[in-house]
Amino acid sequence: MSAPDLTAIDASRHLLIAGPTASGKSALALAVAQAQGGLVVNADALQVWSCWRVLTARPSDQDQAAAPHALYGHVAPGRSYSVGDWLREVAGLTGRRLIVVGGTGLYLTALTRGLAHVPPVPPAIRAEGDALLAGADGLARMLAQLDAPTRARIDNRNPARVQRAWEVLRATGRGLADWQADTPPPLIAPQDSQRILITADRDRLADRIALRFGQMLRDGALEEARRMLPLWDPAQQWARAIGAPELIAHLRGEIDLETATQRAIIATRQYAKSQRIWFRGRMKDWQPWPAGW
Repeated sequence: MSAPDLTAIDASRHLLIAGPTASGKSALALAVAQAQGGLVVNADALQVWSCWRVLTARPSDQDQAAAPHALYGHVAPGRSYSVGDWLREVAGLTGRRLIVVGGTGLYLTALTRGLAHVPPVPPAIRAEGDALLAGADGLARMLAQLDAPTRARIDNRNPARVQRAWEVLRATGRGLADWQADTPPPLIAPQDSQRILITADRDRLADRIALRFGQMLRDGALEEARRMLPLWDPAQQWARAIGAPELIAHLRGEIDLETATQRAIIATRQYAKSQRIWFRGRMKDWQPWPAGW
């Protein structure tokens, strides 16, 4: 990757970098931090987990030594972790210039538009939601039970989002859309930041995804999965790391490594597609920035 042209980056404001997986976000953030200063802050919901370094493409030890980083790999498996938790942690870092980088659109949207303070869901209702979603036509049944405003706003193909909305309605008697209408001001307002969205050619990105997963395997992704095999529970948040279910299936003898690899690459491409859909729908006012490769 060639050195990026940073002349268009305003060093006097926070910098927010969004983009699909494998588009070069972390490399750009590191280059900005080294050239202009600032704390690189993770905005990737998968990179918070301590158990996945290689599989989630977290910055290397060398990169983290080259510039200060925060909120990477700090959450242990078994803990619950939400966008609200992340936002509270970012709030504790705002005394300096932040370079917030990641592909989790919900995190970045909450940061720049605010986040509704929804009461926590009791564990019993969460267990009820898990059971409903696991049953026949669980997703469709959950959608049917949602209030109309919430159903119209959420991604109804995303089981985690649908379950979250169902749990909130079940726990509070109030739809998630109604709670979100009471959203407080954003932590980082538009005038206080420069927001850039990395744009990448779809076919070239698909090739990079395939090459990167091969490199992950060489760097120890399978060994990471093997360490987590005794604790594996697909219902856990940490188990949602892209490629993890496929590698676990291989380690259990259900599929060979080549099949696991191809399925993981396909899953990553599908994830990148979902990210682009979110960005197009929610980040139309972000500044386009071409991928530097």
